[in-house]
Amino acid sequence: MTLATLIPLKARSGIAALAFATVMALPAAADQFVFSTGNPDGRMASATRPESPGKFEIETGDDFVLTQQTLITGAAFTGLIPSGTSTSSISNVVVEIYRVFPADSNVGRTSGPPTFSTPNVPTRVNSPSDVEVADRKASEGSLSFIPIVVQASFTASNSVQPGGIHPQPGQTTGGNGPVTGQETVISVKFTTPFDLTAGQYFFVPQVEMPTINGDFLWLSAPRPIVPPGTPFPLGFTDLQSWTRDQFLEPDWLRIGTDIVGGSPAPTFNAAFDLNGVTVPGPIVGAGLPGMILACGVLLALARRRRQLVV
Repeated sequence: MTLATLIPLKARSGIAALAFATVMALPAAADQFVFSTGNPDGRMASATRPESPGKFEIETGDDFVLTQQTLITGAAFTGLIPSGTSTSSISNVVVEIYRVFPADSNVGRTSGPPTFSTPNVPTRVNSPSDVEVADRKASEGSLSFIPIVVQASFTASNSVQPGGIHPQPGQTTGGNGPVTGQETVISVKFTTPFDLTAGQYFFVPQVEMPTINGDFLWLSAPRPIVPPGTPFPLGFTDLQSWTRDQFLEPDWLRIGTDIVGGSPAPTFNAAFDLNGVTVPGPIVGAGLPGMILACGVLLALARRRRQLVV
């Protein structure tokens, strides 16, 4: 089955035009890097947004592995925007990359105010680090994005929404309950690619929407990863997704184990794809980032064999 057969005709023409305008062949010396956690599973939706007027910051992250130095040139991630909201209300997209704790972290926590010097969570093992490796922001011109609604109504059976993140001992709330919205794929081109060495990282996207329009909620994907997702390399564990807000920072909570809880507690991945090229290998031609963006749109839409809403 081809990509064309999976995408409605009226959507294909615009996406094909984008691909035609931007696609160039990958340099022969560079190998393509592609990673995916697979399709949204409808189990969890987690808020993730930058700080903006009237809104405090919330970060949600899920992990990926690089087995060699890689330039991450594009990404796509899937979440909910409120029903009836236009994608044009998305005013900014931020992508952050974190390493795994204890890298880039204050392990001792012997200084600072009490809420900082004492960990406020059950564990930091396998969480994202205290501070990011790097970030890219649409507001600064270091990334561009295309949001596309792929289903007008999609329900996640549980959620972590603003105000739903608490330090221990009150971290286990069970979640904020079911939420319904428009399933939306946000495909991202990094104008300045992330240049990352081999290792395990957390991908943390954030979406800014005006206060009146609600919030973006990142949808979960199956854990362990199932087709069409990409298996983790041998020797690495697929870690569950984590979240924090600016009041919990620098600590993080496991969405399943810490916030939802239970015996056994559920665990979640988050729905995202990454594209890039390995290093060494010259990255030439202005068309490469555009190609990754176009391919990100095509691949993300092809994964969802549903009617495109325009």
